[in-house]
Amino acid sequence: MTIIERLAGRAAGACPGHPGPLARVAAIALLAVAAFVGFAGAGSARAATIEIINQNAPGVGFNDPTPAMPVGGNPGTTLGAQRLHAFRYAADIWAAHLVSTVPIRIGAAFLPLDCNSTGAVLGAAGAYQVVANFPTAPINGTWYPTALAGKLAGVDFAAPGDPHIVARFNSRLGLFADCVPGLTFYLGLDRKAGSQIDLVATLLHEIAHGLGFQTFTDDETGAFLLGRPSVWDFNLIDNRRERLWVQMTEAERVASATTWRGLSWNGWYVTRSTPAVLSPASVLTISGENAGAAAGEYAVGDASFGPAIRNAPVSAQLMPVVDQLNGNGLACTPLSAVNALAVRGNIALVDRGSCDYVVKARNVQAAGALGMIVADSAAGEVAGMPGLDPSIAIPSARITRADGQALKLALQNRTPNRSGVVARLQSDPARLAGTDHRRRMLMYTPGVNAPGSSVSHFTTEATRNLLMEPSINSDLRYVLMPPRDLTLPLLRDLGW
Repeated sequence: MTIIERLAGRAAGACPGHPGPLARVAAIALLAVAAFVGFAGAGSARAATIEIINQNAPGVGFNDPTPAMPVGGNPGTTLGAQRLHAFRYAADIWAAHLVSTVPIRIGAAFLPLDCNSTGAVLGAAGAYQVVANFPTAPINGTWYPTALAGKLAGVDFAAPGDPHIVARFNSRLGLFADCVPGLTFYLGLDRKAGSQIDLVATLLHEIAHGLGFQTFTDDETGAFLLGRPSVWDFNLIDNRRERLWVQMTEAERVASATTWRGLSWNGWYVTRSTPAVLSPASVLTISGENAGAAAGEYAVGDASFGPAIRNAPVSAQLMPVVDQLNGNGLACTPLSAVNALAVRGNIALVDRGSCDYVVKARNVQAAGALGMIVADSAAGEVAGMPGLDPSIAIPSARITRADGQALKLALQNRTPNRSGVVARLQSDPARLAGTDHRRRMLMYTPGVNAPGSSVSHFTTEATRNLLMEPSINSDLRYVLMPPRDLTLPLLRDLGW
């Protein structure tokens, strides 16, 4: 018997524009339907059809009449029209990569989402309904999102006019003083967002969630939805025990969802594609006569700016920047003479916070540093550093707060320009960035559960940056497949 379940509050990862708390928003919203727009694929006979249901009321969101100048190939002359045109553009890209005889409907709206002066939820999306036990289901007793179920069965399981996917985007971003002032959605179609958030990339990300890039199992409790696993769960594997999520207890699933580097994607399409997409992992090695207990290897996150560490390995004395009363070094302004002497010809250790990573890199580079290491300001796992600046010629990496504290202890006994602690940034050819020891893609499993984001994204350690990491990175292209990305291979693993 075919079983259909409507979802509420299960939108997959809310994607932040700046580092900050992630939030889950409801996957169902009671909004007036102001317009219905059909949008076909890119002309291929095999392409799917994606239809957009504009769920904004008149005068807001997609219907916002605020005048706007055409930008980056987007011909809209109002804010709402540009938003809708960008959505159509992203839907076109996805439609050209999918095969389904059932049109895929997306209920979309711009709404006020979580936001403050330093961080914002960009958007959230997910399946509106899930289906189990339909006659052609590859795995019985398993939840499939209705868009995927429709593709597999050739039957539309949604009620007439109901969406298969519900997507919500932040209408307040950059437009209000209490919502990351200065940070806005870039509405052009030419990938020239610069320091702004590329709306098309964000849309591509959220549509992927609705197509099935999410679990319907509760990642906080480990409980299956109404006692049935998601098709997603058959591809998740605890790489410490080599056990699939569907084979584990609820408590074991909870543990794997909060174990850094502990959960991998076991799907064939993704695993065979990782060597073509990912670069060798970067690593920081600490040695020297004063290294003491800090000696050893450290995991690092790569920067989107400057030369790749694999192309520009560097080894030098590690020296801290100290420009704060508490002993930290932010490097948000040109370095003083004392700090410039410390980092000249050395690798600079600075702290995250108060300014963009590229600003820090420019300042330590101008002072003569050969490289930069950024110690995180908040507890957590390794993550990359977004930003674009072609003038930066030194390699940079990011380490955890705990590792930063360990290095600072080792640097206490130093002279003005020498520490006796040697840092080497290099790549590890035996491991791909963002994979486990079997080159399976790691999933996003921070030590503290991030509802709606944990488990349903790729790790932030991937290099190159991937579309389906929990944040939208500035160097993304509108590409879904190898050699640029792994999103489409993962959907292939699900059955698309």
